[in-house]
Amino acid sequence: MSKCEQCIVRQFSSLKALNKEELVKMADCKTSYTIKKGDVIFEEGEVTNGIYCIKDGICKLSKLSANGKDHIVKLVKPGELLGQRSMISEEPTNLSAVALEDMEVCFIPKNEIMTFFNTNNDFSMNIMKSICGDLKDADDLMVSMAQKTVKQRLAETLLYLESTFGINEDNTLHVQLSRDELAGMIGTATESCIRLLSEFNKLGLIELIGKKISLKDKTKLKRMAE
Repeated sequence: MSKCEQCIVRQFSSLKALNKEELVKMADCKTSYTIKKGDVIFEEGEVTNGIYCIKDGICKLSKLSANGKDHIVKLVKPGELLGQRSMISEEPTNLSAVALEDMEVCFIPKNEIMTFFNTNNDFSMNIMKSICGDLKDADDLMVSMAQKTVKQRLAETLLYLESTFGINEDNTLHVQLSRDELAGMIGTATESCIRLLSEFNKLGLIELIGKKISLKDKTKLKRMAE
C-alpha cells in the first residue's frame, strides 16, 4: 500500500475518490514540503497551479481588507485541501494561506489534478461539493457578521476553536491565535477583542494564561453565542 493510500488527506478529502492507479500517478508527481510556523504557503493574488494537501499542522486563510487589516476567513486542519477553487476557476487565489504552526503538506500539480477531474466523475463531484461547502461557510460567516454582536461572535469562535482543534494538556486552546488574529477572525478592532477577553475572564467564562486561553464555563459561553 502506497503512502498516498494511507494518507489522512485521502481519507478526509476529495482524494478518497481516486483509485489505486490514480494514487500511484499522484504519488509520482507530488512534492512534499515542511512549512515552518509563520511561513506563507501562498499569497492573495498568486496563481497556485495546483492544490496543497494538508498532512499535519494548521494554517489560516485570510484576506487583507481595504484598511490593511488581516481578516481570517477560515482555519484549515489536517486532511483538508487548499487551492481547489482557484484551480477550477483558473483565477488567482483571493486569499492568503499562512502556517499557524509547523506543517507537513504535499503539492500536486494542476495538470495531474485536472486529468483526474476530467476522467473520474466521483472525484470531480467531490471537488465541487467541497467548493460548495466552502461557499456555504462563507455565507454563514457573512450572516454571523451582520446579525451577531462582537461578544456573541467571540464566544462562538472560542467554542469553535476548542471543539474543532482541541486543547493542550494544560486545558488551553490548542490553536494559539494572537490577539490581532482573533480580532481579525471575529471582525473587530484588536483593542475591542482584548477588552472582551478581559471581561470574559472576570466573568469566569475563560481563564487567560499569558497568551493562552482556557474555556472555563462552556455552558454560559454557548448561551452567550446564541
